[in-house]
Amino acid sequence: MTGPVRSVSQAFAILRLLGDAGASTLSDIGRSVGLSPSSCLNLLKTLVAEGAIEREGASKRYRLTAPWLATEALRDSAGARLVDRALPRMAAFAQSTEAAVGLWKIVSRDRMQLAVRAESDAGMRLSLADDQRQPLGSGAAGRAIAAAQGVGEGELARRYAPVRWQAELPFETYARQVREAAARGYAIDQGYTHRGVWTVAAGMTGIAPGFCLSASVVAGSQSDAGIEALGAKLIGLRDELVVQAA
Repeated sequence: MTGPVRSVSQAFAILRLLGDAGASTLSDIGRSVGLSPSSCLNLLKTLVAEGAIEREGASKRYRLTAPWLATEALRDSAGARLVDRALPRMAAFAQSTEAAVGLWKIVSRDRMQLAVRAESDAGMRLSLADDQRQPLGSGAAGRAIAAAQGVGEGELARRYAPVRWQAELPFETYARQVREAAARGYAIDQGYTHRGVWTVAAGMTGIAPGFCLSASVVAGSQSDAGIEALGAKLIGLRDELVVQAA
């Protein structure tokens, strides 16, 4: 009895990846699925010819076509369920804490993207821009993801390098903050990424392709104890969302 046809299995792996991660480049797809650039390109061309995926002209990313994007077998993943079900709980959290809450998704080796956001109706409040992309090492989310993944110092330095900080942050301090995040379960950024903004974040790397929750408040609006409480609450929200997506 013969086993599975490897190229067919790889093609379905690509479809599932695009269903979870969204539009991705050739190099990101090849790296995620474990294919050489030439083999990956051949499979992508075949999937394009069959109408399952399409290539975005400007960005050169590949994405599922509309009929395949609607396919339940590809969308009914933990990642898709997480994004679909997160907003109500995030909105309640934002309202109770007066924080701007974001759910970030890892979309490549170098980037994360805002998948869902929520904010309170307070008179003075922060707001996150829809669909924004950030370097994977950026902000509290970057530290939280690195902490949850347990990345080594070399990979940590690679992620740190392209980030533009608004306040000076030496790599040694950044690496220490990642270690602290690993110990307590959430990361903190106090004005390094955006002046006047404090953010806590908790990684969710057990759900492909990797996610992170963040909560941002105006700098100085919370005491140290308040930030600790916000981080603990964010861990609770993260755990609730993971259970919902299971």
